[in-house]
Amino acid sequence: MKLAAFDIGGTSLKMGVITDQGEILKKEKSEVLQSSGSEILDKILQWINDNPECEGIAISVPGHVDPGNGSISMGGTVRDFDQFNIVGWLTERASLPVTVENDAHCALLAERWLGKAKNMADFLMITIGTGVGGAVFCNNALVHGKNYSAGEFGRLLTSRPASDSISHYTMDRTCTMSSLREYYSLQSGIPEEEITGEDVFAKYDNGDPVCSRLVITFYQDICAAIYNLAHIFDPECIFFGGGITAREKFLEEIKFHLEWFGLDIDLDTATYGNDSGMLGAAYHFLQQNPQHDEKR
Repeated sequence: MKLAAFDIGGTSLKMGVITDQGEILKKEKSEVLQSSGSEILDKILQWINDNPECEGIAISVPGHVDPGNGSISMGGTVRDFDQFNIVGWLTERASLPVTVENDAHCALLAERWLGKAKNMADFLMITIGTGVGGAVFCNNALVHGKNYSAGEFGRLLTSRPASDSISHYTMDRTCTMSSLREYYSLQSGIPEEEITGEDVFAKYDNGDPVCSRLVITFYQDICAAIYNLAHIFDPECIFFGGGITAREKFLEEIKFHLEWFGLDIDLDTATYGNDSGMLGAAYHFLQQNPQHDEKR
């Protein structure tokens, strides 16, 4: 069986054709302007039309997702999808079975299906990119929570809030590529749109004092979150996904800064990198439609 798989992000849409054995036969990435919901949906329909051999549609999407009824209550970086039933919309137009799941949940499911967590009953996934996402696998089950927002690690506080907005003191504000760009822009006077996360890390590697301070704080805040999560969930491993994992020294640097916390825990990066979202979406489809899963 072949599935049309999609990983929706705030700045790009990843599209693929994936078998029920987890083999990626074809994939493509398309940039998306201003998180446009209509542009994303148009490109999804075009991909489905261009790949008529697909028998189902599997979607990974940011935000709060009810995988049971296919609705997105809060679209994360794609606010056009707030209060939108993407499964119903696509089913009507494509006449194929459709499933949807949160993007960090999909990254976790990919690790459970094909990666290093195949035999783990308890592990976590933290995704770091434009924002911070997360997912919890506890007692052999993915945890969704009452409002389908379990694993929103980006809401974790990294320091005690002052008198302004609490959200300014969360991982979403201190542990993302966007925050590094913003803070460096404020210090250097260089417009934020002219700076990338890679630029900040390159300057850090070259000993730039401003970037050294920013990156060290960035790592320490992530380690504070790891410390808290490790004591709440007692996981076998915490995996990292998202754009930050493209940095070869990321895991080594995180482990170095974590030594100060005196915490002994296994850390690793997602096995399939940027393909994790599509693979996890495909696995979720097979779980929801077991008659299509040849492994069962």
